[in-house]
Amino acid sequence: MGAETIFLGSRGSELARAQTAMVEAALRKARPTLEIETRIISTRGDVRRAEPLDRRAGRKGLFTSEIEQALAAGEIDIAVHSAKDLPSAMTEGLQIGGVLPRAAVEDVLISRTDSSSTGAIGTGSVRRQYQLRWKYPDAQTVDLRGNVPTRLRKLIQSDWRGIMLARAGLERLGYDLRTGSFSFEGATLRAQPLASDDFPSAGGQGIIALQIRSNDLATAKSVEAVNHRDTLWCLEAEREFLRLLEGDCGSPVGVLATIAGSTMNIRAQVFEPPRVEPRSARVEGDAASRMKLSRQLWEAING
Repeated sequence: MGAETIFLGSRGSELARAQTAMVEAALRKARPTLEIETRIISTRGDVRRAEPLDRRAGRKGLFTSEIEQALAAGEIDIAVHSAKDLPSAMTEGLQIGGVLPRAAVEDVLISRTDSSSTGAIGTGSVRRQYQLRWKYPDAQTVDLRGNVPTRLRKLIQSDWRGIMLARAGLERLGYDLRTGSFSFEGATLRAQPLASDDFPSAGGQGIIALQIRSNDLATAKSVEAVNHRDTLWCLEAEREFLRLLEGDCGSPVGVLATIAGSTMNIRAQVFEPPRVEPRSARVEGDAASRMKLSRQLWEAING
């Protein structure tokens, strides 16, 4: 009997490839007999990077739908996603089979060492724009799209105060932020982590999700071998809150679940335009009852 072959599906960006390489390494360690191949799939978000986003539609499915279609069609066995890009309602016939351990969740303000402290801040995230306007009323924001190197390059070439990025993505690309600065294409850039109390991350931020077909028991077994349970429980809690809120990664919502021992803490921050002040709430309880906690958080936010 020959070795089992698993096909991974990934976007073609440098970060997506790095994350897929992490998945491949984890699978090879857990299941040494697996044969693993990666297939690169272009998404709407990759093809239409120069086009402005429809803010009414947000980013829902922008970087995931084509990969999900390939998964459903059997062209790949595992779709590798940045969990925060997945819509809060799962596509029928598909499921998140597992996740790798969560990386750092905070956002980082990246700036040039010679930059002004009063210029605009670039970000493609609606959530980050609202958080910035709330914490820094005088701050101006500018829409920013593209992969991580493209965004860093735009910062270097601009007169902006800085740009906001996820710490996890920067570190997975090999940038060391521990000293508060790093080099990029000959330029030295400052990296200021933003407190998650004021800037709670998007649901799923820092998590690599492994999506599979619901009826694919063989692949489910392989994915279970690399799954990090606490991270998966946190992701499920965050996604359930977003589902109840009918929000997605294009909504001005931050939600973060953490687990200490058997206790889960979930907090959320929701902006309602045109109000500047967000609604915030926090709940705590048994991590095994994470869906119940998500509903309690939703009720607290709406109460």
